[in-house]
Amino acid sequence: MIPVTKPYLPNRNKLNEYIDSIYECHWLTNNGPLVQELSRRLEEYLGVKNLLLVSNGTLALQIAYRALGINEPVKGKQAEAITTPFTFIATASSLKWDGIQPVFADIDPQTWCLAPENIKAAITPQTRAIVPVHVFGNACDVEAIDTVAQKHKLKVIYDASHAFGVNYKGKSLLEHGDASTLSFHATKLFHTGEGGAIVFKRKEDLDRAKKMINFGITGPETIEELGINAKMNELQAAMGLCVLDEMEGNMNARAEIWANYERKLAGSVQFQKISENISYNSAYFPVVLDTEQKAIEIEKKLKEIGVWARRYFYPSLETVRFLNGQNQQPVSHDIASRILCLPIYCTLAISDQDKISKIVKEQSVKTSE
Repeated sequence: MIPVTKPYLPNRNKLNEYIDSIYECHWLTNNGPLVQELSRRLEEYLGVKNLLLVSNGTLALQIAYRALGINEPVKGKQAEAITTPFTFIATASSLKWDGIQPVFADIDPQTWCLAPENIKAAITPQTRAIVPVHVFGNACDVEAIDTVAQKHKLKVIYDASHAFGVNYKGKSLLEHGDASTLSFHATKLFHTGEGGAIVFKRKEDLDRAKKMINFGITGPETIEELGINAKMNELQAAMGLCVLDEMEGNMNARAEIWANYERKLAGSVQFQKISENISYNSAYFPVVLDTEQKAIEIEKKLKEIGVWARRYFYPSLETVRFLNGQNQQPVSHDIASRILCLPIYCTLAISDQDKISKIVKEQSVKTSE
């Protein structure tokens, strides 16, 4: 079977060394030495400051919301945050879970990121924040979003789950917004098995979040914040340190696969328009077909030979009942219905890449006849 992605497993001997160190010091959680080391190394690797490791990417979003105060009601009414419907469910459900109503604005038809002009139209007196997503690692229009946020005095929390290692204009994309969150789930480009991180613009927000992820406890007999358990443990950090050691080879292999797909499929499918001035991380390979029926048929044909493509991100989230989406977002709805993410991981054989490309190309033509 060829899955849409495969968790990267680093050198086992190196991982054993880190695990041996855990056994030696008997420190399994609560900001242990490996978590501290991974925090330092990630800040250096990504070129950021104020990075906080947490236990998963969803909690990264929720802690960011609370540290920035966007969950607080507005004049006694529920707070709102403007976000994209073209994303993984956690972006919106984490808002809803924290008592913040997600308000959906439509995406750009080429980049598939939240369109700044649509954000403006969705702002109400209840709006506290904008939660854009760097979809598939593609950079949002960060300058335009920042302009909107400043004009309306809104916080910006980027869901940067796909944007590990992406630079924009020579600097980390994660520097934009009041906070950027990362997912380190096993299927991500960089992972810790499960895990995540928040990069804050301001140190005072980082300091508050540090209290929140440990139940609000600041000392043996001191509790200063309403908190929760969102700490990363030492075993997660050990995996992350090993994966980080091998990032260059992992990313180079993915870039070659991405380029091979692009060459083979040019003219047969629609590609995402990659934003200018970014260093792309080749974490995903999404394509859009002419019709939803084509996408479904190609997905079925691939399954017949043991290849599992995925319809990321389907359905468009404004159609999910419990999120209380008010209006259909036509561009997101359209792209979500026709999209298919093809398998990409560093050990995917060239023969398998070519086999997948051949089926997608042949079927995209055949079903249009």
